[in-house]
Amino acid sequence: MNALKRNLGIVWMLLAPGLVAFMVWQAVDKINSASTTNQSNVTLQWLIILFIFIPICIGLFIFGYYSFKGDYDYFPEVEENLSNKLP
Repeated sequence: MNALKRNLGIVWMLLAPGLVAFMVWQAVDKINSASTTNQSNVTLQWLIILFIFIPICIGLFIFGYYSFKGDYDYFPEVEENLSNKLP
């Protein structure tokens, strides 16, 4: 199970920048294809979408990094195990 977590960490780290690139590509495509009267509205919509989803993708990358690093390998089930793990 730990190997699966680490492998999925690589997937999350690769997926995050790919999603950002795809969203930026779509934003540029949609803004350029909008009519001149509607272009400001489409630009505002895509800026809001990017403003919301880029931090989510950054969080996805950080989650993948910690998963790949192995920080999610150990989950204590009782409080005594948790106190032994702390520095």
